[in-house]
Amino acid sequence: MRNKIPCSAERLGLLTSEMIQAVSDASAFQIAHQYLTTNRVRIAEADDSQITSTVIGNSGLYEQNIRLKDGHLVSKCSCTLPEEPMCRHCIAVLLEYQRWAQPRQSRNPKLAKESITTAAPTSPSDNGKRAPVPSFTADVKLSDVMVFLEWLQPAMKALERQEPLPPPPALGPGAISMWIQAISNLEDRRRESEEVMTSLESQLKDRDSDVGHLTQQLQTSLRERNAAQAITQELRREVASYKEVLTRVSELTAEVVRHAAQMRAVTGDMLQKGSQLEKLVSSFKDVAETLQSAVVLPSHE
Repeated sequence: MRNKIPCSAERLGLLTSEMIQAVSDASAFQIAHQYLTTNRVRIAEADDSQITSTVIGNSGLYEQNIRLKDGHLVSKCSCTLPEEPMCRHCIAVLLEYQRWAQPRQSRNPKLAKESITTAAPTSPSDNGKRAPVPSFTADVKLSDVMVFLEWLQPAMKALERQEPLPPPPALGPGAISMWIQAISNLEDRRRESEEVMTSLESQLKDRDSDVGHLTQQLQTSLRERNAAQAITQELRREVASYKEVLTRVSELTAEVVRHAAQMRAVTGDMLQKGSQLEKLVSSFKDVAETLQSAVVLPSHE
């Protein structure tokens, strides 16, 4: 899915959570924030004009490419969600980039110099020329460094034991506070990663259980298929034997028909000869009667 919306920010780092939320769907922004808190966003490459990333969604892994070009924010994601003007995955990437970019900006010498150096106005000198007034640059105090080192020792032990960090010392704004905040942010990210890892391990166990159940079902289906194949083969053999019997019955039927035809022929022949015999017997009767009438017996006187 690809979207293009107008953007007044000159750099992606200038986008705030409020600005992102203002142009996002409420439901998509809420889900994107959940992705952010569960550490599902992975930024591969990023600068103030382009971000390449991946997000572990509820249905798989999705890839994003976000660019800031010609006053427009162009977002492209491999998902097919109809969310406008940006999908939940691109919103989560922008939110992650704000958190991801803050430590980089604090480490940028140019930005750091701009944040701690004030440009002082020039004042006229005695000869009428305007002489520059030296700028003031905040220095790191040795006392703050000592306080930081004292806090760092129990913090390192807590990290080794995977325990919560000790409360940060009460220091004013400056480089030391940023160091402590950076360590706290890293610890928070580590804990979030552990929670996500635990969740993924639980999901993996559930998937393994589902795979085992499906494997058992597949094995049962294979056994049933093999049994059905054996029954089918037996039925085929029975059908073949029935075909042989039917062929033999057909042959016997043809033989019976042939013999019946022969018997009908013999019967017809016998009937014809019987008729001739009847005629002959009738002739013999006529001859006997004639002979009998012709013969005169002598009288005894």
